[in-house]
Amino acid sequence: MAQPEEPRGNLVRPYAVTRGRTEPRRDIPIEAVLVASQAALQEARFAGHDKYRIAVLCEAKPQSLAELSAHLRQPLGVSRVLVADMVADGLLSLHSAAPKTGFKERMDLLERVLGGLRKL
Repeated sequence: MAQPEEPRGNLVRPYAVTRGRTEPRRDIPIEAVLVASQAALQEARFAGHDKYRIAVLCEAKPQSLAELSAHLRQPLGVSRVLVADMVADGLLSLHSAAPKTGFKERMDLLERVLGGLRKL
């Protein structure tokens, strides 16, 4: 679904897409996988063009935040704000690959991986 290249560039400034907000409602990792909910397409039609495009992309197949940002041709920060709003509104389901463990457990894992790499 390639879109034709706009020779004049994006006419809407990124801060206008998020209504001046630069911080998302919640932190969403760049690798987080997003899936559209059952009502996402119907409700996103009234939420704006960019949110509707996100809903269409996530309905077709699960997408990461990075993929959505690339498809939208928007800065990652703008996509993160839009996606966080949609997750808060129940339009998207968030599936994070981030470990549910604490800092110490992650550091132990990283040290074991580093030790294994040194042995190679």
